[in-house]
Amino acid sequence: MNKVFALVDCNNFYTSCEKIFAPVLDGKPVIVLSNNDGCVIARSDEAKLLGIKMGVPVFKIPEIIEKNNVHVFSTNYALYGDISQRVMNILAELAPDTEIYSIDEAFLDLSGIPKDELFKFGKKIKETVKQWTGIPVSIGIAHTKTLAKIANHIDKTNEDKQGVLHLAENYKTDHYLKNVPVKEIWGVGEKYAQFFQKSKIFTAFDLKQANENRIKEHLGVMGQRLVLELRGTVCYPMDSNPDTKKEICTSRSFGQPVTAYEELEQATMSYVSKVAQKLRKQKSLANSILIFIMTNKFAHGPQYVNYKIIQLPVPTNQTAELIHYAVIALKKLYKKGYAYKKSGVIVSDVVSSKGTQTNLWDDVDRDKNKKLLEVIDNINLKAGIEQVKFAVQGTEEIWHMRQHHLSPNYTTKWSDILIVNVDEVNKVMPKASSIGVLRTFGKSKK
Repeated sequence: MNKVFALVDCNNFYTSCEKIFAPVLDGKPVIVLSNNDGCVIARSDEAKLLGIKMGVPVFKIPEIIEKNNVHVFSTNYALYGDISQRVMNILAELAPDTEIYSIDEAFLDLSGIPKDELFKFGKKIKETVKQWTGIPVSIGIAHTKTLAKIANHIDKTNEDKQGVLHLAENYKTDHYLKNVPVKEIWGVGEKYAQFFQKSKIFTAFDLKQANENRIKEHLGVMGQRLVLELRGTVCYPMDSNPDTKKEICTSRSFGQPVTAYEELEQATMSYVSKVAQKLRKQKSLANSILIFIMTNKFAHGPQYVNYKIIQLPVPTNQTAELIHYAVIALKKLYKKGYAYKKSGVIVSDVVSSKGTQTNLWDDVDRDKNKKLLEVIDNINLKAGIEQVKFAVQGTEEIWHMRQHHLSPNYTTKWSDILIVNVDEVNKVMPKASSIGVLRTFGKSKK
């Protein structure tokens, strides 16, 4: 039986998340900015039509924003992450063999769906996700992941897009491939693109027809797999249980320069706490921790960049223990007289928490600390991020990122949950559904 894959990709995901709870933005240009409200990292279709480029610094386009009434948002990680989880849960219900590829993409194995039902099933997925979350998606269906990616790309860029493009058993597949630039193929980076250009391979169809042995000779097995996948040979099967991360990093640029050690310590230890949570979530332990600090290389004044690595005596994911060693490292790194712009934490040599060798002289009560952290994690999960935290993380986050255009955390923060006056709604829309009411009246007063 031929394998059939579907790639489900959320359209303009960050801006679509912002539009869910603000229907007045439908049809309006919307952009989302990077950390510290720096550059454009997401654009609605309307913003793209205005010529706003991905990655452009927002300070360079004030005229476009003002003239066209572009709606600007800071990145809302909590909202986007929660909506992503909801979308992925729906996909897992509809197609149990699911591989989450990124925050807004997932591969599905549709091999068990009858051939003549694939397009209909794709439409069902699209409509269900839209109805249950408000997020529009595009779906590409094909015999390999690479072809499914291409199908998705074609559907998104075609004027007559329907939201689902089915290339499995499609006699028009080669016709589509002839219109896809080789640089748009999944896995083709700058190096590959340059080689294909020199070899007069300009489209996906050209690559499909290329000599696979010659491609392998110059680009290795990965290049050969590109050719085979375009021909319908599966080289990348489903991976429902991707490997855990061997290295975890958390870092942020500060909203304003930090000079005092206490402020730098609070920020850095907050990042350590986040790293520890990620370790526990994937049931892993770290063998080493790296702390780095740096000034703003684009600013005038003295420059300083440095880091320190500490090998941990015992692999751990316990917050207090990681903070202990992080503080030792930070105190050795810190120098007065510098305006620090960024700090970060990287844990490496990550291993499974099962069957790890401990140290004979280890005097930490790990079982007790594990139970304490489980309680803290559960409280924070239910009450909100970092409702309970270590004192060294501080309470006044003056170093926090600039987020002047941050939308409410509608789905993850009790104080931001939408409130609707049902009596007033019934006067205006007596037959309105609860979803319609929520979207029409937004955050109104009781």
